[in-house]
Amino acid sequence: MFGFLRFGKKRRISLSSPEEIEPQEIFCDRRAQRQNKCGDQDCKKFEVAAPAGGLALPAVFAALFFLAAFLRAGYLQIVEGGELMKQAQKNQYIFQKVQSDRGVIYDAGFNVLAKNLSAFDLQCDIQKFSNNPAERKRIIESLAAISGADAAAIDQAVGAQKTAVLENLDHQSLIILEARINDFPGCQVVARPIREYVRDAGLAHLLGYMSKINQDEWSANAENYSINDYIGRSGLEKSYETVLRKDPGKLRVERDANGNVIAQEMTALPESGDSIRLWLDYDLQKKLRDSMKNQLESLGLKKGAAIALDPKTGGVLAMVSFPDYDNNVFSQHNREEIQKLVDDKKTNTLLNRAIGGRYLTGSAIKPFIASAALQEGIIAADKNINCQGRISVQNQYDPEIVYHYNDNHVHGQTNMYKAIAESCNVYFYTIGGGYEDQNGLGPTRIKKYLDLFGWEEPTGIDLPGEIAGFVPSADWKKERFAGTQDQNWTDGNTYWLSIGQEFIGITPIEVASAYAAIANGGTLYRPQMVKAVVDSAKNTIEEKKPEVIRENFIDAAHLAAVREGMRFAVNGAGAPLASALTLNQLGIRMGAKTGTAQLYKGPDGKDLLNSWVNVFAPYDDPQIVLLVMAEEVREGTVAVLPVAKEVLGWYFEPKNEDGVRLSELPPAEKSETSGETGDMLDIEGAMINENPTLPPATIPDEEY
Repeated sequence: MFGFLRFGKKRRISLSSPEEIEPQEIFCDRRAQRQNKCGDQDCKKFEVAAPAGGLALPAVFAALFFLAAFLRAGYLQIVEGGELMKQAQKNQYIFQKVQSDRGVIYDAGFNVLAKNLSAFDLQCDIQKFSNNPAERKRIIESLAAISGADAAAIDQAVGAQKTAVLENLDHQSLIILEARINDFPGCQVVARPIREYVRDAGLAHLLGYMSKINQDEWSANAENYSINDYIGRSGLEKSYETVLRKDPGKLRVERDANGNVIAQEMTALPESGDSIRLWLDYDLQKKLRDSMKNQLESLGLKKGAAIALDPKTGGVLAMVSFPDYDNNVFSQHNREEIQKLVDDKKTNTLLNRAIGGRYLTGSAIKPFIASAALQEGIIAADKNINCQGRISVQNQYDPEIVYHYNDNHVHGQTNMYKAIAESCNVYFYTIGGGYEDQNGLGPTRIKKYLDLFGWEEPTGIDLPGEIAGFVPSADWKKERFAGTQDQNWTDGNTYWLSIGQEFIGITPIEVASAYAAIANGGTLYRPQMVKAVVDSAKNTIEEKKPEVIRENFIDAAHLAAVREGMRFAVNGAGAPLASALTLNQLGIRMGAKTGTAQLYKGPDGKDLLNSWVNVFAPYDDPQIVLLVMAEEVREGTVAVLPVAKEVLGWYFEPKNEDGVRLSELPPAEKSETSGETGDMLDIEGAMINENPTLPPATIPDEEY
């Protein structure tokens, strides 16, 4: 075609040939050309022609593949397009709950007892946490260096899939993390409201504490809670959870394909919780706690409880339980202190003994036995029983066996007033179980009236953890001691029950509530912590009305006789061994009843006792019922009367025109008001010393 190219005379290349040139003809060596042959191995062809129809099968497969892909794409676009679009939007937008402000807890005078503060946590999306071991190690070590936390603890939190990798960030750590947040993929600093509680008034058992919601709780309340929310665990925080916490807000967060936040929008504003106003008097609460704490510490004691009630409403004016604790350790996530509280099985610090402890009442039971005897017509209040220090009862099956039931004193001729004032055991053995020619109530009627006073049912106080008291019966004993010689109820059991010993176990709140019914003339109120639900401006949303459990179950005249006996216990009228004479030194008309219940022998061989005192004042118009109880008091120790005396003396102390107690005034102001003291001492007839010539107070051995 092109002829040939000439490269000199002897060399030329022809560019046209009638034959097709094969590749091997180019690469076969001259020797093969000269020999005009190619061996099978030396000159094999590099390619051969494809067989006819050889590409048909691959073409079919390719066509089927593209057809399937087309159909699948069409299905996803047309059939499932709407659902996939929703899923894509879900991936694009995430909705976060915004915690609302929790309601404040106030005392009766609107002093703040629990309020909100902000804490900051580092929360991480664990799914985005680096799977690269080296990168993960870098992040964890960096977080540990910034926060001062243990790297192993952070690593453990990540491994446990915890959202909050670091909690309660301090100010310095917060600033650094905010500045370097891009160094930690999937992490963000989140503000979290926490509670701060008044620390110095023994309020932990009442206010309670909060902790993180668990998986089951969150699953049941996912609409209103997030997995990082906190929930009330005890006290008022728990019982008023739905009041203090309202609906959270909703934040829509828009993200790009890489998960980076593009925009945020609040789609629903959080609704702040309502606040609650208590019946509690903070000053009284603090005084009661401080006085009780000092007394217990001075005696080497650890456990006890004290309650102050308004007898006209059932409102709880103060309540303490010992040992107490600082509930702020839960807000601060102080794990070491929390673990100590949880592990404390010996003293059980977290137990609110005022509502969750059962105790032998000892002689504190006697005013209720007296009320029952009067109501049943067993005895008249002015009838005398000769109390010679004990009663002796023969065994009904063997007259030679004689049981002696002792008293601590010989009281002589004793009517009901004197019996209550001096806490005469023989008198109450007699009217409880019967002796000689005097009929007794018997166990069935004793149980009936104690139940009427609320001693075998929870009072229904608006605090979690309350238990019911227990009063034994013949049926209970038969079942409890079935198959033994102790299964039958005996007269001795009735005698012991009549003075609050042996099997009985009552909570302090049940005892205080029952004494309030005596003080107010026969109305048993349900004790209440909360007086009203209020809004952020302290306006009342809901007023909690006093609730009557029962009333008029004891005639008013009979309760008046019992109150008179309690009055004699303080002023000593006709009762030289009156058990609460020391309270008369306050010059306030009041009624009181003490009690001791024998528990067991201490290491020194002396009995350990539960020691009680119950007081109402002023006598003619009771404003307060005060109960003080100490556990495991050593025999011969004056434990609770000093607390009652100090607290009531403070409570009824005269005040100036500004409401400040005279003892709290500066010396100069005290002298200026000294001329008015005489008038100020008469507080609605309360401060009257009926018997200023009484000898120095003495405490009978029975009422330690």
